[in-house]
Amino acid sequence: MTVFLNGEFVPEENAVVSIFDRSFLYGDGLFETIRVFDGKPFRWAAHLERLQRGAEFLEIRMPVFAEELRGFAEQLISENQATQSLLRITLSRGVGVRGYSPKGAERPCLAMSLHPAPGIKAQTPPRWRIVTASFRLPAEEPLAQFKTCNKLPQILARAEADAAGADEAILLNTEGEAAEGTSSNLFWIQENGVYTPPLCSGILPGVTRGVIGEICKRLGLGFKEVGIKPREFLRSQGVFFSLSSAGIAEAVSLDGKSLQQSGLVGKLHRAYWKLVEAESK
Repeated sequence: MTVFLNGEFVPEENAVVSIFDRSFLYGDGLFETIRVFDGKPFRWAAHLERLQRGAEFLEIRMPVFAEELRGFAEQLISENQATQSLLRITLSRGVGVRGYSPKGAERPCLAMSLHPAPGIKAQTPPRWRIVTASFRLPAEEPLAQFKTCNKLPQILARAEADAAGADEAILLNTEGEAAEGTSSNLFWIQENGVYTPPLCSGILPGVTRGVIGEICKRLGLGFKEVGIKPREFLRSQGVFFSLSSAGIAEAVSLDGKSLQQSGLVGKLHRAYWKLVEAESK
């Protein structure tokens, strides 16, 4: 595979970053993962807007203009013939002086790579077994708005899911409310309406999460942001997750206890892929 690194297209085995890069040393950087359909990055503008907001928040200079980055991404997809793939964009502050101070880190590192996308059945969502992670996310966390390169709580929660033979883990926040999955946003169905935790609970404002809100509006479904304790999922009409790589996944169990299944999840899943197809033409 060919990758993009700091303005050049190079074979992946030759794409190297300094061991003194701050993303390696401290997780001082950002990333985005974008699903590519028929050669087009889905919701590119939303992903790039979040990356740019994160760069402004962390005061990392974007080394290329938005239009240039889109052109580089399209060239990368074309060169690798990766019309159905996942595009990963990573922005690091780069190399600076030793220690936490960002002084001297004046040459940001920008990389893009492509990876296989999971297979999807457009008619039925994947079904996941879920566990509750022991790790907590801080509520009201400003950094949660962005995909930073430091994801240790999510990594450790995912390790717990792997150890339990589960497909995903739910992280609670410091208020004891369910926040999000390790790499996904969380939803549940109650009284034929769709609910999701509010951004103030410490969650990432996922791009696909936003798409779900759009679809609910088009279908005339209620869409509300409210907090929830994990035990309440057992009384809900259904639980599902959204993520850029797979769209929608339905939860079938939580900590070994069965969850109700809702035909509404399948309806949302089909509407999502119909939207993806329309925007990829």
